[in-house]
Amino acid sequence: MNRKTLVTIAFGSFALVVALALTWQAQAQDSKTPYPSMAPLDQYLMDRNAEITMARSAAPESISRDAEVMVLGPHGYETAVKGKNGFVCVVERAWTSPIDSPEFWNPKGRAPVCYNAPAARFKVSLLIKTTELVLAGRTKTQIFDALTASIDKKELPALEVSAMCYMMSKQAYLSDGDPHWHPHLMFIVPLTEAASWGAGSPGSPVINAFVNTPERHTVFLVPVGNWSDGTPYVAGN
Repeated sequence: MNRKTLVTIAFGSFALVVALALTWQAQAQDSKTPYPSMAPLDQYLMDRNAEITMARSAAPESISRDAEVMVLGPHGYETAVKGKNGFVCVVERAWTSPIDSPEFWNPKGRAPVCYNAPAARFKVSLLIKTTELVLAGRTKTQIFDALTASIDKKELPALEVSAMCYMMSKQAYLSDGDPHWHPHLMFIVPLTEAASWGAGSPGSPVINAFVNTPERHTVFLVPVGNWSDGTPYVAGN
């Protein structure tokens, strides 16, 4: 999966001293894998009010103003603002990337997303579970195995029909190679072939599809022309 389709939206030791953090950074720069392990937890955290604002920037204000907003704290994601319209806005970290993503532990990753109600029941539950495992110091393999087991045991909600989300924030940092990739919508469906949506076909607005594991679903992306604040998207900005 390439950096554009990931929308990666990315951690471990939580008490590393500054000297160890600096050593880790120097090693990461020299490594073929730029982020081989989780960085200190504080590198993933944000000011609470800034995170609320960023989360809401995922969708047009007409949607996000009445959405529930969740933020990441030292003990996981928590509700910061109660919602009224069923949407849930959150800033995901890079650890929501697929297990093989080279930026899985990238502390710069910030992916604002607003899920509609069907998507939120499925994806937010996965986000909370994944983050619990991350904060418990699990490795990527252990996270993958634990999520697979939870899904097999039906401990997490099943994917519902009509699940979709907005990712239209110009504040996003989706990857080192292309931090502010195109504003877009995502449609989350049970495992299916890309061709069934015409994804990637010449002239199709559905530019790509990717499969998330262990979640076992397919995500289709549809770019849109404006950011959530209504300003036009300009490539390279």
